[in-house]
Amino acid sequence: MTGSRNQPAEPSPLEDVRAPMPAVPPAWEPFGGDAAIRVRDVRVICTAPDQIRLVVVKVETTEPGLYGLGCATFTQRPLAVVAAVEHYLRPFLIGRDVHDIEDIWQASFVSSYWRSGPVLNNALSGIDMALWDIKGKIAGLPVYQLLGGKCRHSAALYAHASGSDIDAVEESARRLMDQGFRHIRCQIAVPGFSTYGAQIVPGKNSGQRAALHLDPTEARWHPAAYCRLVPHLFDAMRTRLGDEVELLHDIHERIAPIQAIQLAKDLEPYDLFFLEDPLAPEDIGYFPQLRQQTSVPIAMGELFVNPAEYVPLIQNRLIDFIRVHLSDIGGLSPARKLAALCEFFGVRTAWHGPGDVSPVGHAANLALDLACPNFGIQESHQFGEATRAVFPGCPEIRDGSLWSNDQPGLGIDLDEELAATYPFPDHVFNGAWPEIRQPDGTVVKP
Repeated sequence: MTGSRNQPAEPSPLEDVRAPMPAVPPAWEPFGGDAAIRVRDVRVICTAPDQIRLVVVKVETTEPGLYGLGCATFTQRPLAVVAAVEHYLRPFLIGRDVHDIEDIWQASFVSSYWRSGPVLNNALSGIDMALWDIKGKIAGLPVYQLLGGKCRHSAALYAHASGSDIDAVEESARRLMDQGFRHIRCQIAVPGFSTYGAQIVPGKNSGQRAALHLDPTEARWHPAAYCRLVPHLFDAMRTRLGDEVELLHDIHERIAPIQAIQLAKDLEPYDLFFLEDPLAPEDIGYFPQLRQQTSVPIAMGELFVNPAEYVPLIQNRLIDFIRVHLSDIGGLSPARKLAALCEFFGVRTAWHGPGDVSPVGHAANLALDLACPNFGIQESHQFGEATRAVFPGCPEIRDGSLWSNDQPGLGIDLDEELAATYPFPDHVFNGAWPEIRQPDGTVVKP
């Protein structure tokens, strides 16, 4: 024995290990010190100047008059994003150093434990883009300068031509060509059936309507009829428009994988710039077969929200353009990393850019477009006068390209009083994506 009841035992060799540990530091400790500029408040602005529900996050700082804007638009589920920002991210972020963009992104990303969904990613995007906006304003530089500077003076755009028949599509395409566009996506209505992306002229094709965004319709979708018609469309477009224009087409994931493979092969003679979203995210296992059987360039990613969906397609060189929606993957921070990854595998960028990306989101797209050497093309959307009034500083379309205004940060602002005069419109099913069905009643993806 080393001692008795009346004598203490000799010190154990483990005594130092067993001694009380120092006080555990808090989970988060500010890096910037007392002089840092910090997050003072986080607010969400909901507006719909063009009848499209937009969600913008405003991060206010402890520096008077300094704030940033970020896009958090998930137009089908906007109020879920609002709740995520207001109830969870706002209290989590108040007091943090606004310069710590990467740390804030990483901490916020794992704070929910389950992650990588569109609601939480959009909420995080609103914060992330706003912090980049703030950093640019503090530096007195446009965000593209923070990303390495310009690789080009502007970003080439593709525009959307559509119609109820081939003549109408040609007419639409020529109008766009007259405006300076040289990359044109062509979509055509399928007689008697619902069709994605094709505007229907009143009085033509009586009884036929388009399954447009936020426009529910009772018309049915017929994949086989669509697959038979599209090659005829591009045969006519290439013959009538010549080789001076780049042609694109969006399948929008609405047909079976084997039909998409066959359609891609059928479109090879028409030299497409790219074929967009031929497969649904649930069907990405078919990409090796698609790549093996066709040389048509493939653009993919509009519905992706998780790196596990798109990283394998890039590293295996199964796609040619990445088309993610920046706010759906979490903002500018993950998008710049994604663009850099794509560069090493010969994949070009073609960020999602319709009307349900807010002007703030378009400004973030443009910052990457200008700074990335592997830029491919940018989807265009012409905002209406009301939206441009609500968001002064919108990037400008000139001669088929998107131009930055070169102001510090993202170069865009928000008139909150005017935004409040454009509340969210009422939509059937609260703005859900239209319910599209095949003739037998089966729901069609996406």
